[in-house]
Formats: sequence, structure tokens, C-alpha cells
Amino acid sequence: MNRITSWLTSRVTDRVVSRFASLAFAAALTSVVGLASVSLSTLALAAEPANAAMTKDAVAVKEAFEAKFPGAVATNVSKSPYFGLYELQLDDKLLYTDAKVTYVMVGAIYDATTKTNVTDARLRKLNRVEWDTLPLELAIKKVKGDGSRKLAIFSDADCPYCKQLEREMKNLTNVTTYTFLFPIDQLHPDSARKSAAIWCAPDKLKAWDDWFDSGKLPENAGDCPTPIAQTAELGHKYRMNATPTLVFADGSVVPGALPLDRLESELKQAEAEAKKLAAAKK
Repeated sequence: MNRITSWLTSRVTDRVVSRFASLAFAAALTSVVGLASVSLSTLALAAEPANAAMTKDAVAVKEAFEAKFPGAVATNVSKSPYFGLYELQLDDKLLYTDAKVTYVMVGAIYDATTKTNVTDARLRKLNRVEWDTLPLELAIKKVKGDGSRKLAIFSDADCPYCKQLEREMKNLTNVTTYTFLFPIDQLHPDSARKSAAIWCAPDKLKAWDDWFDSGKLPENAGDCPTPIAQTAELGHKYRMNATPTLVFADGSVVPGALPLDRLESELKQAEAEAKKLAAAKK
């Protein structure tokens, strides 16, 4: 596509078509995607996050961007420390532009010394969820080992990448997981029914594990009260548009079926960061 306006108009469709193209994200405007199955309704209904107080220049950049790309809502606009560019958030991605919005850069910036993806680090801070605000009673709880670490997962019963994540987590220990049932109807029209049947089982955790291990659903009509609608609203609130989406102890939100080594790394980093955040509040 040779016009960013065309991309902005079609970005929802492009996310579904190329939802696993994030590794090529820096190379093409059309790969504004998640690392997992993407929900159209979440993208359409996700509430705009509150903007931090913006400078007069940042307000001007926001207004110029939205004028050039009607329908786009730029949030968290601020001057970046890189090349005199401004950063702005569009859905769950961070873009960069000049003061006059003459050019727009879609992609990640790396610190060449530390080899750190500073764009990703910035997004993690902007999208952080307060762990204590998560209604964990709406999730399926699983304790492994001493359960000392914690991880919340928004998962779809029919999502193949959720199944992949479940396989990776079999060798994860000393963690308590909270699985929120988050069916994406547009991609998996039967997922809500399966999720309800799992929730209505006498042993929710066993039903969830049995489904992913053997494809066996509990024998019930799924007609008990379920938290599926509440979980959907929760996902909208936190701008979650993909499954699986993981929330770590420090509130970091990471989409995708992470391999075991990445899970361990993220858990270690998040636990350390959570302690720093807690100490800073005292």
C-alpha cells in the first residue's frame, strides 16, 4: 500500500490477515498486528485511554495527525528522546512522527548499546495494568509448585496459539496462573459455547486442561452463570485485542504464545519490577 490513509482505513482487516507478521512489523505499514488471534470487536470498542497531560506542541501534533488521518485516534502523544520525533499511540502500537506530521514511522527503535527495544519498553509502561484491579474471581486459577509467581492469561478455547501456550506452560513451575475466558467470536464462533461448558463444569480447571490436552469437553449445556461477558468488557477496558494475552505481576501486557524460555524471562523481570513499583508506593 502506498498511502498511509489506506492503511489506517483497513488496519482492522490487515490485523486479522497478517496477525502473526509482527517480526516484519518494522518493514511494512500493513503489519500493524498482534502475535496472536485478533478480535475485531475489541478493536472497534476499545476505550481510548486517558492521555497524560500533553504539552502544547504535543496537542498540535495530535490534532495534525488526526486531521490527516480521519478516524484515527492518537493517544499518549509526547516528545520522544529520539531524533526530535514525537511518539503517539495508535491502538496498541507506538508510531513516531515529526512536529508537522510530514512523515510517520511505524516500527521499533533499538538502543544500539544495550540492544534493547526501547519502543517495546515504552509501550509496556503505557499499557501497564494495575494487577490489583484484575477481578481474579472471574478467572480459572491454577497453582503449580509453590505458586509464588503470578500470571494472568486472556485465552480463547479455540485459539491454536492458546493451545501452543498451554503446551509451553506444562514445564512452567512455581507459578499461579489465572485464565480469563476470552472467546473471539469473529474468528472462533463456537468458542463461547465451549468456554461456557468449561466454566459450568464441577471442576473448571480440570475441564480446561482436559479440553486442551484431549479435546474433551464436559457434558453440560453451559447454561450456568458465566463471567464471559464481564471478561469481554475487561478486555475492552484494557485494550486487549488478541489471544493469548498475558498480564505479568508488574502489569506488563504481552500478547502471544511465548516459548518457555521467554516466559521464564518475562516472569523474572516482572516480579523484580513489581517489587520496585510496590516499594515506590511506600
